[in-house]
Formats: sequence, C-alpha cells, structure tokens
Amino acid sequence: MKYIVLVADGMADYPIQELGERTPLEAAETPNMDFIAQNGRLGRAKTIPEKMAPASDVANISILGYDPAKFYTGRGPLEAANLGIELEEEDVAFRCNLITASADTLVDYSAGHIDSKEAAILIKFIDQHLGTNRMRFYSGVSYRHLLLVKRGTESHLEELPCRPPHDIAGQSIVKNFPKGQGAEILIDLMQKSRGLLENHEINLVRIDLKENPANMIWLWGQGRKPILPKFSVQYGLSGSVISAVDLLKGLGRILGLEVVNVPGATGYYDTDYQGKAKAALKCLEEKDFVFLHVEAPDEAGHNGDLREKIKAIERFDQLVVGTILNAFKGRDDFRILVLPDHATPISVRTHTADIVPFGIYGRGIEKGGFAQYSEKEAEKSELYFEKGYELMGYFIKGTK
Repeated sequence: MKYIVLVADGMADYPIQELGERTPLEAAETPNMDFIAQNGRLGRAKTIPEKMAPASDVANISILGYDPAKFYTGRGPLEAANLGIELEEEDVAFRCNLITASADTLVDYSAGHIDSKEAAILIKFIDQHLGTNRMRFYSGVSYRHLLLVKRGTESHLEELPCRPPHDIAGQSIVKNFPKGQGAEILIDLMQKSRGLLENHEINLVRIDLKENPANMIWLWGQGRKPILPKFSVQYGLSGSVISAVDLLKGLGRILGLEVVNVPGATGYYDTDYQGKAKAALKCLEEKDFVFLHVEAPDEAGHNGDLREKIKAIERFDQLVVGTILNAFKGRDDFRILVLPDHATPISVRTHTADIVPFGIYGRGIEKGGFAQYSEKEAEKSELYFEKGYELMGYFIKGTK
C-alpha cells in the first residue's frame, strides 16, 4: 500500500471580487483535484491549534500527524536540522531572512527572491564580520538562512517575540524590532548587517539591474532543539519528504524520513513541479509513504499576486497531482491526500489560521458526491478534524 501526501503551501484563500467572489482555487482549472473530490471525499482540518501562530512549520507538523502544541519549538531548529547543524539543549536557532530595507521601511521580505548563489556570498560575508564563537550564520536557499546562538537560552532568546518579515512588509523596521530581555542582541546584529550589506558589490549590481538589494538581515522564528518520535515508529511506514525549503527538509530528517533533493526545485514560481512528482514516484518504488510540498502558491499569496497564485495552483494540479494520478491509474494499492497547509489569502498577504480543505482518494475511500475541490465545497462535508494532526491517522487507517 502506498500513501501520497501532496501539499500546496498557502493554496487556500478568500473569495475575491475580481474573480466574481470566487477563490483562486475555485477560479483555477484543476481537473485532477476535482477528480479526487468527485471520486473520493472532501473534508476540512484545523492545522493551526488555538493560540499558535499560523506558520508553515506548525501546519506541516500537524499534517504529518504530530501535535504542534506538544512538539513544536520553533522554525529555526527545523531548518538547522536540514543544514546538518547539531543543536545542544541550550542553543537557540533563528531563521535569518535577507530582506530589502529602505529608510525605516521593510520593503521586501525576500530581497527580490535573491538567487541562492548570491545569497550564500552575502551570508558568508555577514558571518565573517558578525560571527563569533557563540554566534554563527549559515546559508540556506534563496533568502532563507540561519543564525545559531550557542547557549542562547542563557539570554532567554528563545522567549523573545519576533515578527516574521512577511507579515510586516511596508511597515516600520524599528517599530517591529524584537522587544524584551535580550532583544538588544538581535537588534544590534540586524542594524550592523545593514551597514555591511548596503555597499556590498552584489547589492550595487542588483540596484543597477533594478533588482531589490539584500541590504539587511531579519531574525525571527527562533527555537530550541525539538524531540519528535520517528515517523516509522508513529505510523509504521518508511517514507520520504520532497520540498525545496529547509523547513520541510529539516522536519523530515528529524522524523527519520529520507529527504530527496530535486534539481530545479526552487521554492518559488519557477520550481520544477513535474520533477518533484517524478521523484515522488521513484521514492514509492521502495518506500510506502511520500510527502511532497510545493511552496509557490504561498509565495504568490505573500506577494499579493493573484495571477501567479492561480497559475501555481494550476501547475500543481496538472504537473504534480496529475502526474501522480496517471501513474496509479488502474491500481488500487494507494491513497492520495491533497491539501494546503494553511491559507495565505491574497487580500492579507500573510498566513491565516483558517480551517483548510482536503481531498482524499484511493483504496477504502468511498465517494462523497462532491462536485469539485474547493474551500466552499469542502464545507459541505461532515468529515472534519478539529485536531488537524489526527488527519494523518485517518489517511493511513481509513477510519476516524
């Protein structure tokens, strides 16, 4: 039996006037997800527990079948796991974005989705000038990087409220700096980074090319080393994770799942959708379970780009869901689960804690009589998981 989970990050949305009060998911051409809805079942799940931030890490921990309220410690440690950085109990890992700042305004949370090669040079430059025996910077993918603070708990850094940069685009930098005990450590690093990066050759060239410079770092998403049971122990399945982002790869490593790197998987609009689907099929030749994640709809939501969000949903449907369905046509030894981890509505340009729709199809899943895969259609279903992390058990066992 094969189990396939396909996650389109941030795909869920709100009705939009420009689309005739339809959501991007309703407006997009999604024949393959509609097939799942028509021949399987729709349902809804609350992937973000009460009083927890609607973040991708929280939501994907839920989808993978673990209670975030019990196991989540922060985004940084998950990304550290994929970079091969071993955390001690007292260490604190921060997500480190390269951003574009102008005067006191955070202009762009991603520095124009800077290329990973350019970003690696800038992060190495920052580490050379700001890194110490206690604080080290590590490069990741595009604008997503990491700061490790050894013995960071001594300064209570894990307790500081830090705003995600994608939530404060267009807002004051100073007003959104961390506040509280130990905040001055982070603020000092961020302010010094700006002085170092503004005149770096890479940024001068980016400005000449009319591209947003990566002229500052932004620290957030910190946490301590998490401890989670292995997926094989929890669910009795061997499996793989396919994603472009360190967050999901790191979570996969912590859970003992194989992390598959796909050439051309960028974490942005231009990612290789079909390459990911083909890699998933190859994994399933030997393993029972695969978790495939696509970031593009979420990025479009953050950018407020309606056209790109619809396009990302359609590519996900055609090149990921369609490729998987075609490969399993005529077989009855599989189940497919399709869903967003959370909503990233165009109108608010950030994550929300809204309940998300899911579609499930395959052996043992009876037809529910649904017309299409959408937020509105899923509301007709009686299948609902208040505790989103219980969905995985249902998916694998087929009973609630």
